[in-house]
Amino acid sequence: MASLRAELAESQAALGRAAVELARAGERIAELEARLRQTPRNSSRPPSSEGLGKPSPRSLRKKTGRKPGGQDGHEGRTLAQVARPDRELRHEPACCGRCGAGLAGRAVTGVERRQVFDLPEAAVTVTEHQLIERECGCGQRTRAAAPQGAEGPVQYGPRIAAVIVYLYAGQFLSKNRTAQALAELFGIPLSSGTVAALTARAAGRLGGFLEHAREQIAASEAAGFDETGFRVAGRLHWVHCARTGKYTLLMVHPRRGRQAMEAMGVLPSFEGVAVHDAWAPYDTYTAPEHQLCCAHALRELQAVTDAAAGGQWCWAAQATEALTTMQALVAEAVSQGRDAVDPAALAAQVHLYRSAALAGASQNAARSGALMKKHHALARRLLDRQDDYLRFCRDWRVPPDNNGCERDIRMTKLRQKVSGCMRTLTGARQFCAIRSYLSTAAKQGTGFFEALIMLAEGEPWMPATA
Repeated sequence: MASLRAELAESQAALGRAAVELARAGERIAELEARLRQTPRNSSRPPSSEGLGKPSPRSLRKKTGRKPGGQDGHEGRTLAQVARPDRELRHEPACCGRCGAGLAGRAVTGVERRQVFDLPEAAVTVTEHQLIERECGCGQRTRAAAPQGAEGPVQYGPRIAAVIVYLYAGQFLSKNRTAQALAELFGIPLSSGTVAALTARAAGRLGGFLEHAREQIAASEAAGFDETGFRVAGRLHWVHCARTGKYTLLMVHPRRGRQAMEAMGVLPSFEGVAVHDAWAPYDTYTAPEHQLCCAHALRELQAVTDAAAGGQWCWAAQATEALTTMQALVAEAVSQGRDAVDPAALAAQVHLYRSAALAGASQNAARSGALMKKHHALARRLLDRQDDYLRFCRDWRVPPDNNGCERDIRMTKLRQKVSGCMRTLTGARQFCAIRSYLSTAAKQGTGFFEALIMLAEGEPWMPATA
């Protein structure tokens, strides 16, 4: 009997250990399945990570009932005939289409106009500047000063320099492809080193512009902040973005956190509303108020919904519906010119939002696995930072998401996709300076090429100040 009891105790202990290991395995399997379900729609993964087998796009936006394409009142753009063409070519009929008789001298009964829009043959114009030297009666010889842009015996003019920087920094061609494009389009012999030199010269003229953009963003009422990884010289660096509806400032730095934010020089003196994701270093700045990005929260909530059992109520789905409905209420109130959102409708959605987050925190309170800990942290953040998530409902200067910042910073990812990485930190900083300049110019109605010509002429475009 004693032997049997000992064997039974050992069996029960083994079963207990097996149960614990099985529970751990179940948690691990759930965590791995959640990773497999991650997509750009429910996580921070980039769209390029899905490869060729990605599913059909599924937006978090709700249907509006509007038909696809241009809406009523939308100003369309299409090719249209002009009243005064540059050239007119007359085409006469050779003979009568019925009897074959000649039509020379017969009356004209109609003219059908057809216009072809095309470019003239591209040709480079060479301007020679002759610096005349004359001798005075006193014997002194004086030579005329060289005009700006003609500092050496041979150089490229501002329009060619603008085209080079436009293709390289504005349209993300590589240095070699930029040189090839100039050779094939204009017959200009060019090396990749020349592309790099002209880009460096353009970036070197932007010191005053960058300082002005930094000051304007720091003094604004609301600004977005974001950062993304960027390969430089084979190592991971970070591109930081600060932006408003009128200004963009990009900076590359070896660090991601507060050290880089201090170096950028915007957040240390910023006292408006900072729009950003839930990354902790942003919250170390206590002078500004904060609007947490609802788009990030919606992606996290979508991941919780995807992990829930089918056919069951999910707290994350209710929180998603409440957040999107509140954004719709604000958009409707703004479009109708009202001063505030309907208080009763807003209160009802806030109640749904909060009750959903409370349910999420309660369901995941055990925090027995990595996935449950992640879901619990999300629910607690929605509760603890409710004022920061819903600030857009009462302060209409503030957008509910940080999508504008992500659009501004996305161009650096496109550069990395083309080039793989930037070879030097200096080149990366030059690229960020030029992209800051071009993005700001575009936001204020100035085209890339026009702004680059001004930059190549040594007089960078500067935003008009109120």
